[in-house]
Amino acid sequence: MSLIRLLQRKPDGEIVFREPTSGEVPAYAILSHTWGEEEVIYQDLKKGKDKNKTVNKAGWRKIQFCAKQAAVDKLEYFWVDTCCIDKSSSAELQEAINSMFRWYRDAAKCYVFLSDVPRADVDTTDHSQQLPWESAFRTSRWFTRGWTLQELIAPKTVEFYSRGHVLLGDKA
Repeated sequence: MSLIRLLQRKPDGEIVFREPTSGEVPAYAILSHTWGEEEVIYQDLKKGKDKNKTVNKAGWRKIQFCAKQAAVDKLEYFWVDTCCIDKSSSAELQEAINSMFRWYRDAAKCYVFLSDVPRADVDTTDHSQQLPWESAFRTSRWFTRGWTLQELIAPKTVEFYSRGHVLLGDKA
């Protein structure tokens, strides 16, 4: 059975790997997103490459979002596929693909980061009019990916966030 490699947000805000050595996996959040330019990968974090270069990549903002949202939800640990899987290892990549449904199912929270849905003022009480972000939500690239169905079905809770980190709603 594959052990999940997690990220940990320390009290000072530093983000580091935590690799469980036993079957004891702490509660964690998981990020569902679409890949874009400048993703932070495993090697960027593991080998301690130039930290300034890593934190200036566009993908770092998604990692920070997940870390902060997990902290709001009282979760110290989180998982992001771009950097928690060593894709240079074909054995690890294959095992991760085979474990993915379970990892999403076992997550305490799943955050869907919709990079193509703009930040908007959200009024969840008035259902009589379409809100500006709803059209972008319906046509989001996230819904066209091959992994979407498992990432929507497997977790107990799925929360959708705009690129401005605004909660748009959940799968319920």
